[in-house]
Formats: sequence, C-alpha cells, structure tokens
Amino acid sequence: METAGNKYITVAYELYTTEDGEKDLVEKATIERPFQFITGLGTTLETFESQVKDLNIGDKFEFTIPLADAYGEYDEEHVLDLPRQIFEIDGKFDTERIYDGSVVPLMDSEGHRLNGTVVEVKAETVVMDMNHPLAGADLTFIGEVIENRAATNAEIEGMVNMMSGEEEGGCGCGGSCGDGGCNCSEEKEEGEACACGGDCGCGGHNH
Repeated sequence: METAGNKYITVAYELYTTEDGEKDLVEKATIERPFQFITGLGTTLETFESQVKDLNIGDKFEFTIPLADAYGEYDEEHVLDLPRQIFEIDGKFDTERIYDGSVVPLMDSEGHRLNGTVVEVKAETVVMDMNHPLAGADLTFIGEVIENRAATNAEIEGMVNMMSGEEEGGCGCGGSCGDGGCNCSEEKEEGEACACGGDCGCGGHNH
C-alpha cells in the first residue's frame, strides 16, 4: 500500500564543502551505493529535501545550502572533556571504538542521539568534538535522481522503527547501525549500555 504524502527518494551525488573560500569534495554517493531517504520524516536537511523531492527520475541537480541552513557555525564550546570511565565496558576502556579520529555514537541526558568525534584520548579524559563534521561550511550538492516514488506504509514504518531504535540493522542511507555498547552519558547508571546506533549516512553524515 502506498501513501500520497511521503516519497521514497534515491539520489547519487557529490558533496562539496566551502569553508573560508576553500572548496573540497567530502562525500560521494554513487549509483551503486546511493543515498536513500523518505521525505517528511526529518532524516535529511529540510533544504536538501525541498530541492530534490519534486524532481523526476533522471533529473540532474546542483544547489548550495548556506551553513546557516545546514549545520551552523563551528562552536568551540562544543569541544568537551569527558571522563574516561564513561567509555568503559565491564571496567575496561573501550580501545576498539575510542581512539583519535573515531566517530562515536552518544546519547545526551534527554535521550537524543548524536555523534561525537574523538579529538584526543588523555590519561583521565577523552576530548570529544560534538560539532557536526560539516559545521562551519556551505554545502554544495551535485547529482541526479535515481528513484522518486510514493513510499509504502511498510517502508515508512520500517524507517520510523529504525529511527527509534526498535529495529536492528542497516540505515536507510546505506550506512551501518549497531549498539555501541558504551555508557554514553554521565547521567546514565554505571555500567548501563546505551541504545546508541552506529554510523548512519553516506560518509557518516545524516543529510
């Protein structure tokens, strides 16, 4: 059964960032491994969704989303020193997942899921950058529409379940999801595993 309101869209694109006048290719979703999403569920940037939702299969697109409408300015206050013990599993520091440059799924005190990037592992703390990896940059998408149709109720339900953590497995965008198994917040009980997913999105970003 299909619904009229939500669309299932698949696109291939190249994503360029422009920061301080420098333009860099940071992500590529190919036809073989495209970016897939369902409109109206808040899984992509509103501006990205609005630009592609009314295009037809085979249509090309190129547009730039200014940082104010993307992931905002880079904020130094979002670089935090967190105690090492919140990254312990059974009393042992999680060296497999927590290392310089790794992206770690976390959960804040209100239960919101977010990713942080490990800047440095110190003797007593872990320096985490909670800014979005694309913060501080304008985003330019160049690509084409591979599929655009009405989403089925089953697809919508599956995506909603995935977003709420009720369903294990892959993300709608070809990334990988899994229980991080770490105690992600100081507010959680000692030793309690968080229901945090893994990397969602092409290149690790949710658009």
